[in-house]
Amino acid sequence: MPKYIFCTGGVVSSVGKGVTAAAIGRLLKARGIRVAIQKLDPYLNVDPGTMSPYQHGEVFVTADGAETDLDLGHYERFIDESLNRTCNVTSGQVYSYVIEKERRGDFLGGTIQVVPHITNEIKRRIALVAHETQAEVVLVEVGGTVGDIESQPFLEAIRQMRMSVPREDTLFIHITYLPYIMATGELKTKPTQHSVRELRSIGIQPHVIIARTDYPVTPDITNKISLFCDVDQEAVIPLITHDLLYEIPLILENAGLGKYIVQRLKLNPAEPELSQWKSIIANMRAANEVIRVAVVGKYVELHDAYMSVKEALFHAATVFGKRIEIVWVNSGDLEKAIGNDKIENVDGLVVPGGFGYRGVEGKILAARYARENRVPYLGLCLGMQTMCIEFARNVLNLSGANSSEFNEGTPHPVIDLMLEQRSITEMGGTMRLGLYECQLSEGSIAHQAYQTDQVQERHRHRFEFNNRYRSRFAENGMRFSGMNIKNNLIEIAEIIDHPFMLGSQFHPEFTSRPTSPHPLFVQFIDACIKHKLP
Repeated sequence: MPKYIFCTGGVVSSVGKGVTAAAIGRLLKARGIRVAIQKLDPYLNVDPGTMSPYQHGEVFVTADGAETDLDLGHYERFIDESLNRTCNVTSGQVYSYVIEKERRGDFLGGTIQVVPHITNEIKRRIALVAHETQAEVVLVEVGGTVGDIESQPFLEAIRQMRMSVPREDTLFIHITYLPYIMATGELKTKPTQHSVRELRSIGIQPHVIIARTDYPVTPDITNKISLFCDVDQEAVIPLITHDLLYEIPLILENAGLGKYIVQRLKLNPAEPELSQWKSIIANMRAANEVIRVAVVGKYVELHDAYMSVKEALFHAATVFGKRIEIVWVNSGDLEKAIGNDKIENVDGLVVPGGFGYRGVEGKILAARYARENRVPYLGLCLGMQTMCIEFARNVLNLSGANSSEFNEGTPHPVIDLMLEQRSITEMGGTMRLGLYECQLSEGSIAHQAYQTDQVQERHRHRFEFNNRYRSRFAENGMRFSGMNIKNNLIEIAEIIDHPFMLGSQFHPEFTSRPTSPHPLFVQFIDACIKHKLP
């Protein structure tokens, strides 16, 4: 029987439940315990795939092709395990499934209600994670905060889970926020007390309270929370805002949380092995020399939209003992000749993925600057496509070359809709998603980076390089160094006469981790170091 840790949030959203759950997962894995993490999202969208990044940040894609919450990226990076589609559950998925069953007559004329039908389905999906991943401990993060109307079915379901499995096999962790009153110079515990009272009113008593704060927490504060919230003193863990997310597991370990969890759940762990993690943190802290990389996109004011790209650059820079400094460049500004100085004063350029025409011409301008000035360039998905559009226009002199996504009447659709996508009308979950194989060409930059002949990478796209133009590109200096042989799909494009100008149709950022930085990002940072401006 697996054991379950349920993480809830109180007072305000965005207190760091996802990173906290990921850090706890790291502590358990360090003790030799098989762990999986699941996110329960209360919104009615089936998944975040059709949501604007302004609404939900990055869409993280799992190996099996699920479009999920960005917290799954944190989970994978911290526990160094690939999760699957069972690890992100939304209200939209749950209600759709139950209503489909009702339409088929599966309930034999019964009245369908939130309790027990919706809560039973939530519990089934929680249990499914343990079944599919063979995890000994499943961490379940409930999105939103206690008191939200839309979160109530999930909270009721996890309350019922305590009855479905032995009580000693469940642990409830409440992550809350301690506001600081500037006028009096005090941290206030009352919002935490009210949050816990709300949780207890629905039948959940937290065993652990993690108190997020921007200021130091004194023992009298933690003692007060312990007393008023009926939680052991050693189970009240202050967690001050930190500049390095990857240090959170060590902070929680030093606070005794790992030990408390294994004792409370009666686990039989090995001694915690965190030496590799500590070494990585030490390397991150020791990095002094700065590598400046421009990320050119249309959502740059919202860094969460490029969370995995940002982290992958950070991981790769650490390999060389360097500190990454990201210069966020709005691609729409480049179209207006604003911000050119930003891309002219960096050591490398990254153009990440995206959809829609807004800002695309700015990304094309960034690709042209990188090509003509021999600045290291890494294009991801749309970043590869804009690199090819730029090459077609300015090297092959194909006037009006474009993607048919942006101009259906372009005379030269060097990027075109995939054949398998042409009969699809629905938007959600219908792209080319998840892992696909890529065969690498010997002697290429990609082959040098991966040091192997074949890889598997995660995708999220509808449009592809148009093979009708392949020979013209190849004859004029572009090498297609990565191919999906089965579908005759170009996966990686490189400009031969360039220190590093490479685009991938897939998203390598999704599989970069602090313990194993992605090879393409490592190779890119190496090129940036060699190019580094004086």
